Amino acid sequence: MSDPNLSGVLKSFDAEQQLVALHKISVILSRSLNMEDTLKQMLACLDESAGMQFGMVTLYNESRQGMLVQALHGANPEVICDASRIKYRTNEGILGAVQTKGETQVIAKVSEDPRFLDRLSLYDYDLPLICVPLGSSSYRAGVLVAQPMSSDLSELSRKTRFLEMVANLILQTLQLSNTVQKEKQVLQERNELLESKNKRANNFSSMVGNTAAMRQIFETIAQIAKFDTTVLIRGESGTGKELIAGAIAYTSPRANAPFIKLNCAALPDNLLESELFGHEKGAFTGAVKTRKGRFELADGGTLFLDEIGEISAGFQAKLLRVLQEGEFERVGGQETIKVDVRIITATNKPLEQEVRNGNFREDLYYRLNVMPIQLPPLRERLDDLPELARFIVVKLAKGQNRILKISDGAIRLLLGHNWPGNIRELENCLERASIMSESGLIDRDVVMINQTTMSAFASPRQERYPMSTDAPAPINSDNADLDDRQRVISALEQSGWVQAKAARLLGMSPRQIAYRIQTMNIHVRRM
Repeated sequence: MSDPNLSGVLKSFDAEQQLVALHKISVILSRSLNMEDTLKQMLACLDESAGMQFGMVTLYNESRQGMLVQALHGANPEVICDASRIKYRTNEGILGAVQTKGETQVIAKVSEDPRFLDRLSLYDYDLPLICVPLGSSSYRAGVLVAQPMSSDLSELSRKTRFLEMVANLILQTLQLSNTVQKEKQVLQERNELLESKNKRANNFSSMVGNTAAMRQIFETIAQIAKFDTTVLIRGESGTGKELIAGAIAYTSPRANAPFIKLNCAALPDNLLESELFGHEKGAFTGAVKTRKGRFELADGGTLFLDEIGEISAGFQAKLLRVLQEGEFERVGGQETIKVDVRIITATNKPLEQEVRNGNFREDLYYRLNVMPIQLPPLRERLDDLPELARFIVVKLAKGQNRILKISDGAIRLLLGHNWPGNIRELENCLERASIMSESGLIDRDVVMINQTTMSAFASPRQERYPMSTDAPAPINSDNADLDDRQRVISALEQSGWVQAKAARLLGMSPRQIAYRIQTMNIHVRRM
């Protein structure tokens, strides 16, 4: 016969143990709103302090129309990875019944209840199982599941009440986390709206160019921005392809929607797929939670894919499907997601040659090349360089919080370079010069142009303006004893004041030397 005093002591001890465990759990839940980590720590505490093993929390996912495993304790990594892919539908099994009815379900012996699905192959068939709803009849967030370590049925009611108190604490934390997330989302949307308005107000002001080619590009942007047609921006590196893409996006009807950018050359195929299409939790090592891809983030807006010519043949087929059908699946997922996204791409590769070589799909090429825009290199629009240089200097001055100016002599020096790196190289050159200028005046003495780069890319200009074999040797443009004006005059004198010959001597184009003659106020003699 059992001793009633001993039984009372055991009950008192068990109640005290549960009270300590409840305190520990409340402390854990109040530490952080990172629900994934918090729930894992809470389930570990259930196991260690309350004798409730194999704890699991499932949360209802509206988009997936079912409950997904949010946290699981006591299983090996393989089981946890598999659990992240499991979905419990409404009215499916014991968990579905708890979620639907909002009532606690207690199984005295797991093996005796046919509703138990055993998808995890984790729970002991000879022990009880307690499933508690997270919420009430009006709002049910999910289900808390745990298995007592003892088969003593006399303890079940007490352990069930304890687990219901834990579920109430979890629900309060979830509701607080959701409220904070919604507030953050509202603030983020407001910031994005303000940023979008600011960008739209400044999109064309950040583009400089008065040459015929650039005026034509600006007119093209204004025209194609009205429609959702796919755009392919082509041009050498550093010509401003991303800037053009932004101008199209922020002057289009999708201006208030997201403008998402991705450089396709920066990632290998496996990461590129995850980055663009997103992934499900547990899809691969390191996929600790579900993540939306760039296509989902850009839904309703514009997606800019830079360096599109660098993607592999295998990935080209996946991208083609999205362009044709507007749908895809996340990595590791089975649900088809539909999106409405305008695509703008850019490349510095000759895609036609890539198609002929079999490196780029012809059908994808025609999908992308609906509305092409060709950006000229800086060497073909040198008339814009003075204005570009002054614009860049103003931007640098704002960043350095001081007054910066550039002299006409420095601009004349810049005009003598071929600029193989285009506007990006010009920006780097002027930034170096601004740093070296203590007074704030960017003059010839602080302009450092990479001579190695100059010589490596000098051939295009030399091919356009070849030197005559019987002409005198070119005048050394680095001669410190001669200033710019004197060099031009010397070249004109050597060439008999024929501007085309003088241009070849200086390694310039006729347009460049004509610009120097005009700005330097050189009187041309008639021979």
